[in-house]
Amino acid sequence: MKIDISKYLKDRYHETQSSQAFPGPVITIAREVGCPSKTMATLLIEKLNAPGVKNVKKIPWKWVSKEILEASAKDLGVDLAEIQYVFEYKTHGILEDLLLSHSKKFYKSDRKIRGTVAKVIRNFAEEGNSIIVGRGGVAITKDIPKSLHIKLEAPLEWRVLRTSEKHNMTIDQAKKYCLEIDKKREEFRNYFQGKGNDYTRFDLTFNCMTIDAQEIASIIFETLKIRKLI
Repeated sequence: MKIDISKYLKDRYHETQSSQAFPGPVITIAREVGCPSKTMATLLIEKLNAPGVKNVKKIPWKWVSKEILEASAKDLGVDLAEIQYVFEYKTHGILEDLLLSHSKKFYKSDRKIRGTVAKVIRNFAEEGNSIIVGRGGVAITKDIPKSLHIKLEAPLEWRVLRTSEKHNMTIDQAKKYCLEIDKKREEFRNYFQGKGNDYTRFDLTFNCMTIDAQEIASIIFETLKIRKLI
């Protein structure tokens, strides 16, 4: 069952008016397998936290990743291990859901977990000075005026070679892995945004085969200044 994104954003807008004077700025990064999202995010944070860079929120920029898992588990009142599978783009089948719900006292459904993940991401985004990699971030934060949404992509052959080297896989194994994870990430985004929803188009898309992580970080940094997000 998918989230009604228009209703969700409308409700969040009204909550934002009372809880945050100006939510954001926030940056989301979606990526295909093999693209250097972590490296690029780290380089970008170094630029954003450098002396002399405008910082209205007066808090350091941060790259949010494991914090989403930790905060979601805390909100749900469960151990990290019990919801890890959602962050690996896995789901329970209907029968498995039914069996687990009867065997575990504090069992949480896929829908409940993903809804909590969305709430946690939204909280980090509204707090501001956050870079969110993956997790359907673009769909959850697109309505925030002070936001910038990035997509990292590259030709499959290039990504397969990088993945093969990084994970010590054969070329065939790496290709299968890339295609499977790309599909699961797309399904995860579609859960929040709805399939084929133009509302969640990205602001900037980069070809990581021809533009390296340092160059991408520099371009994003300059874009943030032009758009007065920093």
